[in-house]
Amino acid sequence: MKKALTALAAGVPLVAAAVWLPTASADETRNTATATTAACAAPSVKAPAGTKVESVTAVRQAGGTIQGTGLLGGEVSGVPAFCQVTVSLTHPGEGDHAKVQTWLPEQEWNGRFQAIGGSAFSAGDNGVGLGAAVKNGYAVTTTDAGVGDVLDTSWVLDGKGKVNSTALKNFASRSQHEAAAVGKTVVNGVYGKRAAYSYFTGCSTGGRQGYMEAQAYPDDYDGILADAPAINWDEYEVATLWPQVVLNNEKTYPTECELNAFTDAAVKACDKLDGVRDGLVNDSSRCDFDPRRLIGTKVVCKGDELTITAADAAVVRKIWDGPRTTSGKKLWAGVPIGADLNGLAHSQPDETDGGVVKGVPFQVPAAWVQLFLKKDPSFDLTKITYSDFTKLFQQSQAEYDKVIGTDDPDLSDFRRSGGKLITWQGDTDQFIPAQGTVRYHQQVERELGGAKRVDDFYRVFLAPNTSHCGLNGQDGSADGLAALTAWVEHGKAPRTLPATLVNTNGETVARDLCAYPAVSHYKGHGDPALASSFRCVSPRH
Repeated sequence: MKKALTALAAGVPLVAAAVWLPTASADETRNTATATTAACAAPSVKAPAGTKVESVTAVRQAGGTIQGTGLLGGEVSGVPAFCQVTVSLTHPGEGDHAKVQTWLPEQEWNGRFQAIGGSAFSAGDNGVGLGAAVKNGYAVTTTDAGVGDVLDTSWVLDGKGKVNSTALKNFASRSQHEAAAVGKTVVNGVYGKRAAYSYFTGCSTGGRQGYMEAQAYPDDYDGILADAPAINWDEYEVATLWPQVVLNNEKTYPTECELNAFTDAAVKACDKLDGVRDGLVNDSSRCDFDPRRLIGTKVVCKGDELTITAADAAVVRKIWDGPRTTSGKKLWAGVPIGADLNGLAHSQPDETDGGVVKGVPFQVPAAWVQLFLKKDPSFDLTKITYSDFTKLFQQSQAEYDKVIGTDDPDLSDFRRSGGKLITWQGDTDQFIPAQGTVRYHQQVERELGGAKRVDDFYRVFLAPNTSHCGLNGQDGSADGLAALTAWVEHGKAPRTLPATLVNTNGETVARDLCAYPAVSHYKGHGDPALASSFRCVSPRH
């Protein structure tokens, strides 16, 4: 996964881990395994409301090693034989074509149905998540929503230079709901019985899709694992471009080494907030490190000695603080202190312009502003002033909040349906600030009448020193699906989420992630590498 990200000069935003996805432990899934054997023949599929079924095919696949398609690639080995059913849907009169794939284990189906979300501008999985789910006994579904790979935006503008509303609606919400209906029908048709439980899993774009399901289609799933969710899409997408706007307006471009120096100094200064110096900042929102403390510091970068300037510190301070209007009104959260600043504040010499250093914007928000807001692929992002930025932010809210904002705090129908929702997110997510997720959780509490009424169906866990979708096996791991199935099927609400983290020294440590708003705090004795040496406390402990 990280290789896929670093292969691009500016990184790939909003990407769920394509190499490893949560599928619950083998012990957890096998205990409901059935003797059902899939007869791999195309089942009869009733078209979801508003759609027409164009085709249904079924192909037996031998399994083995599955290679992930598209930019993310990846692979999963040891996949057992499965039946691959592909259903093509269209909305009559709209000219779209969406494919829903369902993979069904030939033997030892665990009785459960799982759907997997997408990454960036991709609506579904590239095959690796599907294979991992089959390996763990799940019948699993994903949809392409009729759009393309993670950075494919060829579908956005039509021939008249307007946003393709049909494709956007499919990507934002409609196709996921239809995939749930189709996938369940396919499971029933192939196995001759319905799944006992239905789950949705996804990170980033997939996380947003999970929240969309809970908000708009509360009866689709018994449990939803929606990690590092790209909710508030219309707002944070523009906010993600803020670091580049700062670089260009201040005409100051700190190097990668200098940006890392600010991050390292902040983590060092705030490390002991959890009661012990362990290479982890357990609540980055409480870190108040002032970047001006580094002014005059020498940094050696690729053999050159650089001196951090007041201008460098001012840039970092604005990026950490986050987007504001010219009058100082806060628009959105900034890059969390402790997160990799190079994800959004990346710059490099432009060899086509005499080696002048220029900012390199992150592709997904760049495409959002150029295509969805300006409707102009050639729009020059470097010309955006602070005043322009506010107008773009407000335009995005006005045009797209109801379409893809995914921020409706009324989860009462999902609660009444008996659904359970778990989210984990890196506290140092460099692409989607965790404070957006926290703010949404707080809004749900206000909407539903307090923390107690929310805690019985929806819990958020923040992971220290963890990047975007990082617990998907990049710089840590946690089995959120195992926790979710235990909650849905056995009523065992997760007080904590056991996780493996990697601290700033590169050491692997065990932690029990605390359910928000609690944070982990050192007991005062014991090995800091062990979860047992910490307890969950109020964040102001």
